[in-house]
Amino acid sequence: MINSKIQIYLASKSPRRRKLLKQLGLKFKSFGIDINETVKKNEKPSDAVVRLSREKLELAKKQITNGIIITADTIVVLDGKILGKPKDSKDAFKTLRLLSGRTHIVYTGFSVYNSINKKTISEYEKTKVTFHNLSDQEIIKYIASGSPMDKAGAYGIQDDYGAVFIKKINGCYYNVVGLPLAKLYQALLRIINAETAA
Repeated sequence: MINSKIQIYLASKSPRRRKLLKQLGLKFKSFGIDINETVKKNEKPSDAVVRLSREKLELAKKQITNGIIITADTIVVLDGKILGKPKDSKDAFKTLRLLSGRTHIVYTGFSVYNSINKKTISEYEKTKVTFHNLSDQEIIKYIASGSPMDKAGAYGIQDDYGAVFIKKINGCYYNVVGLPLAKLYQALLRIINAETAA
């Protein structure tokens, strides 16, 4: 278990990330951060998610002057192309049709900052996800639920119908949900140990 003497903050509006942090038994407060999540031309996905998590962190630091701050960013990559959150139902259909029967990679970058000693840890995780072949009817039904609209790659692996699309995953399951829990846990331990040593 993680015991921190100072307040922990999650700078994310994602209900999935909040739920994942609760799995770690953490007591934390959360708030949203809005940034332009555009990936730069020729930027590697791993570099992009780490950069975006750090940009979110810099904004969060303007709001929180005393505490441990966690930020994160997730992207889905198919054949080297980044598939972001769908703009509308038509875009969601196109994305899910592309993912059908194929393997894509989910990248999540995160940053953890300790205001006591100004230490920052930024890392990323990647997970390969293979979809079953999807029928148009399955895709239409899923889009009608509204679930794909706030998710990178237009699907969720947890808590909804999107789970049945997954044939197999290779890597961290929680990374696909939105936070690589094991890697984040280790980073938090290092941050908090550094806190007491500061």
